[in-house]
Amino acid sequence: MNLNISSWGNFKISELFPVLQNGKANQGMLSDGYDCFYVGAKKDDNGVMLHCAYDSALIQKGNCIIFICNGQGSVGYANYMDVDFIGSTDIVAGYNKMLNQYNGLFIATVLCQERPKYSFGRKWKTHLKDTVIKLPQTIEGFPDWDFMEKYIKSLSHKPLTTQNCHPQHPLNIDSWQEFCLGDIFEIKKGKRLTTDDQTEGNTPYIGAIDSNNGVANYIGQEAIHEGNTISINYNGSVGEAFYQPKPFWATDDVNVLYFKEENGYTFNKYIALFICAVLKQEKYRYSYGRKWVLENMRSTIIKLPAHQGKPDFNFMENYMKSLPYGDRI
Repeated sequence: MNLNISSWGNFKISELFPVLQNGKANQGMLSDGYDCFYVGAKKDDNGVMLHCAYDSALIQKGNCIIFICNGQGSVGYANYMDVDFIGSTDIVAGYNKMLNQYNGLFIATVLCQERPKYSFGRKWKTHLKDTVIKLPQTIEGFPDWDFMEKYIKSLSHKPLTTQNCHPQHPLNIDSWQEFCLGDIFEIKKGKRLTTDDQTEGNTPYIGAIDSNNGVANYIGQEAIHEGNTISINYNGSVGEAFYQPKPFWATDDVNVLYFKEENGYTFNKYIALFICAVLKQEKYRYSYGRKWVLENMRSTIIKLPAHQGKPDFNFMENYMKSLPYGDRI
């Protein structure tokens, strides 16, 4: 199916979603548990911040569009939520009886194109009802819900399933210990390659971006870094860390972490993803134009699970494997 955007019509959010419901919660109101999702101002993971206990006073119905109306870096994004959830006060949920998981994903994708209008501290909630987006329309001028559903169904995809319900290895962060990043990894700098010098090919070109696993392009040049390593941005989207399974070329705005053999453990994607999540918590230190330069990165102290005074890589691996969808990594 082809998209003919020139024939799409303009629709206000207030027309598309007769019911707009504000989120009711903040994290301090939640109880521990795995009953439902807490959804907030987060562009990744479908907006899910964490799991929490069910609370009938806070719960909101699924089958809706989640509008992220506040939050630095996330405002303007939209997600489709299929299940009941607890929403933060930074989101608004939009409901329409014609909505389903297919046309919902279509509309959420279109809505995300609105996010550049709400950067630099602007909030979406004030203008949400009057926001106008373009969508496929019927001859009568109504949203073409059927076309949107059929278009998404026509895309190549397979539902993702998991046998894991919740982590079998609880995190006890109070017992974690501090380690110097440079003691665990050898850290190497990327190399500049201008757009004019790039040729077409299949080598991943890792740039200082915050999405697509850091892959900005594919180039014809040979890889300069090994796979089974971690790329981390020290400029641009500073602090974004990604596991790189295959050999690649990293731009000079990216550093590459090579696991040291003396750690006495075989490095793998599970350990890498665990450490990437920890590294991303350092991002706030390098906002507002500060760079995470090589020397500072080598001396950076991070906290990790430990056993007998050494990083517990076995725990990290097993923890990642036990997460929902960890069996599909």
